[in-house]
Amino acid sequence: MSEITKISRQKKNAERYNIYLDNKYAFSVDENVLVQFQLTKGKELDDLTIDEMVFEDEVRKAFNKALHYLGFRMRSEFEVKKKLLDSEFGEAVVLEAIQKLNELGFLNDETFTQALLNTQKATGKKGPKSIRQEFRKKGIDKELQEEILSTYSEKEQISIATELAEKVARTERGKTPFQVKQKIQETLLRKGYGFEVIGQVVEIVEIELEEDDWDLLLNKQGEKIWNKYSGKYKGSELHYRVKQALYQKGVPSERIDRFIERKEAEEDGE
Repeated sequence: MSEITKISRQKKNAERYNIYLDNKYAFSVDENVLVQFQLTKGKELDDLTIDEMVFEDEVRKAFNKALHYLGFRMRSEFEVKKKLLDSEFGEAVVLEAIQKLNELGFLNDETFTQALLNTQKATGKKGPKSIRQEFRKKGIDKELQEEILSTYSEKEQISIATELAEKVARTERGKTPFQVKQKIQETLLRKGYGFEVIGQVVEIVEIELEEDDWDLLLNKQGEKIWNKYSGKYKGSELHYRVKQALYQKGVPSERIDRFIERKEAEEDGE
């Protein structure tokens, strides 16, 4: 047995106390541990009790470390556990600290997952597939993933995806409707939406070009393609190459023919 001969508060951390046994410094403990074990001068401690105190103090350190980590934003249980293990706390200490965090409401994977879903929808305009990947990164239980994702209805997906598609359409002005639709599909796929939702969104978003817009588009894309091939090909081969390139970009055949006729007239005029 060892006797507590002195207890002093640390100068740099007022919530920690130095414990002296038999007139020698032995260890330090958090204030909560001091109260929990009712440590007072003159109290005798056996080795088992000391081990218990040291363990509880480590749990308190891990708990406080986790609280600081959670102070920046919400975290999943997986994230907190990884952070504590990376900070070199033992597995048993970490599990005990996480249990306390859960009991006191500082950790709640269901609340966290729902909040993450809302954030991904609002700020990232993401679809279910991308959000599921985010859940996996955060170590969310698979059943909880599916439970939370089931609240993301197809109607809401279409609404959010349509907003994103309309934004893409605005930024892709100067391209053919076919090119814009391709860009919308690529963007929505990358954001994690399914083909069924993407198909419906593409039908909803109106992508029409006025006559002047077509003229501007052909002046830009058509001229670029013509200049690319006119140095290598002549006559019917040149026309074929230009037609093929413009058709792949979604330009209607009749507009391609008029463009080629205009280019031929320009060359004849020269």
